[in-house]
Amino acid sequence: MTWKRFPGVILAGAAVLLAGACDGGGATPGISPRQMADALHTVLETDRTVYTRLIVNRLAVEEKAIEASEHWKDDKALLLPAQMFRAGATMVREKNAGFSYALLSMWPVNKQNKPRTEVEKIGLQYVVDNPGKNYYAEETLGDTTYFTAVYPDIAVAQACIQCHNEHKDSPRRDFKMGEIMGGVIIRISL
Repeated sequence: MTWKRFPGVILAGAAVLLAGACDGGGATPGISPRQMADALHTVLETDRTVYTRLIVNRLAVEEKAIEASEHWKDDKALLLPAQMFRAGATMVREKNAGFSYALLSMWPVNKQNKPRTEVEKIGLQYVVDNPGKNYYAEETLGDTTYFTAVYPDIAVAQACIQCHNEHKDSPRRDFKMGEIMGGVIIRISL
């Protein structure tokens, strides 16, 4: 058995270790919320890219072996990369892990993926205006203060571009490879 066969187990283990290391309640110094967010983003971005390139783009676009569809259950198709990302985010949220993440865009195909908070709006605009840079802020939602990080979500495969540029509900239809299509938002409870 090799670690390459179990990337989900590694992600879950890394998240648990990072969450424990960020616990500000103990006397043992840990990593900062920014370091935790950056580490989580590295894993999330890598897993999303692998799924997009090696599964969806290869099977649906290049080999045309199976369709990828937003109605994947009815169509007996692959989940779209954004749906796969959302499914993981939902499972993490249900575990009350001390952090959450989402994929949002200023040009969402699905309106539930638009920014809602000021930090989300400012952060998404910042990553578009400052390629290669991330946005970090603190925000209070309800009674909880969060460290919030926004990272650019970049078109990594033809499947991304094709889906967004051709979708009937897309507010933007001119995406190109390597272009920022939205952002990954990571929130860590402080």
